[in-house]
Amino acid sequence: MKKLIQQRGAQSFASLALLSFACVHVHAAAPQDEVAVSNYSTIQEAIDANPGRMLYVPAGDYQVSEKIVLRTDNSGLFGPGRLIQSNPDVPIIVIEKAAGVRIRDLTLTRAEGKMETKAEGLRATECADIVVSGLQVLDNHSPAPSIALRQCNASQVRDCLVRNYMCISVDDRTKSKLYGYAFTCIDGTGISIGYSKGTLIQGNRVIESRLLPTVALKDKYSLGKFINKSAEKPPAFSQKVWDEEYVNNWHQGSAIIVTAPEVSDFTQLLGNTIENAAQGIDIHADHVTIAQNIVNNAFIGMKAMHGSRNVLITGNQFSRNDLWAIGLMPGAASHSTVEGKPETDNSDGSSIIANNIISDFGHGHAHWIWGDNHSPLKFDTGQEPDDPPLADVLVQGNLLQTIGAPRYQYAVSIPRGPNAPRGLHFSNNLLHPGAKGVSNIDLPQ
Repeated sequence: MKKLIQQRGAQSFASLALLSFACVHVHAAAPQDEVAVSNYSTIQEAIDANPGRMLYVPAGDYQVSEKIVLRTDNSGLFGPGRLIQSNPDVPIIVIEKAAGVRIRDLTLTRAEGKMETKAEGLRATECADIVVSGLQVLDNHSPAPSIALRQCNASQVRDCLVRNYMCISVDDRTKSKLYGYAFTCIDGTGISIGYSKGTLIQGNRVIESRLLPTVALKDKYSLGKFINKSAEKPPAFSQKVWDEEYVNNWHQGSAIIVTAPEVSDFTQLLGNTIENAAQGIDIHADHVTIAQNIVNNAFIGMKAMHGSRNVLITGNQFSRNDLWAIGLMPGAASHSTVEGKPETDNSDGSSIIANNIISDFGHGHAHWIWGDNHSPLKFDTGQEPDDPPLADVLVQGNLLQTIGAPRYQYAVSIPRGPNAPRGLHFSNNLLHPGAKGVSNIDLPQ
């Protein structure tokens, strides 16, 4: 290969880029004492030949057609290389049952014409002490997350960029006792953490600039239209919606989601930037700190539900949200103690919402869908009658600012009834009133 390059000279070097990545990177030097994947015919061969080592991925494009799998402790990949997956049926990188694996500074993407997929960009399962940092996952258009950690304790996702992660998909709820229909939607998740404890999610950027909730896109893909429904309408479901066979919640997915509230615990979401999401931050977990994040132009800024307790929401910027900016409520997964055992309680509350700024509410891309009949701060009842009520929430020092006439009815929405939220306390907030006032009820002090 060296003779070939010398004979043909610099002008013909571009043609060699069509050869395998090992040839393209024959001159790339690894950092001292590091092994470069370009010394092997494939990245997987390099990983298998060097268990437990960090491998350097030199600059350049690496075409792969199978998932790259890491299964040994303290292994990993780092460097400026770009991995291009040509197979839409598989993830790009998979980490399985390993501890201390690190993925750093790579770019993961998919080949032109192969960006629509049902697979993740990076998926880690049953791991510990995983560190994903400086990673870029670009154009992984999928209902599956671009970065997914499942059963990965004490792990970190830091300083990553996820861009253009959403796709046109079908949300099938035909087997749900609450819904019973399937519909066409925009779907996709940037970063997903599930069944994990002690996770740090910090300094990431999750940005969608391709699929935005516009009238033109809705018409093009018939978004929200039923494509199937069960034989009988679920009892609590709207007869009007059932007959019209259309729902307006066709913008699905979350930029960052943390799930499994009875398992996921002690999560930190710090200093992340989210733009043009459906739901910005979606929490189904306990002991969560959400601080210094920016959520811009998501129809939901953040929500915590399904048994989320001890959630601290402080010092965040929520801008141009349209349905609500901050919402706390029970969900179908919420329940009180089982057989009187306190440790089995999965109710929502004992949380703090403090020192956040909510600006330009109702001025996002989705305002045309939701209209003015919504509140920036929402505290709600559950999805099912037996869901235990949200309880014990401090709301203090928050600022709600608006441009011109408010595009909301009330700044705060709190329902009445037997399962209404209990133990809410408001103090020292500056909340610009909506068209009908600050709150639909007197705010408890």
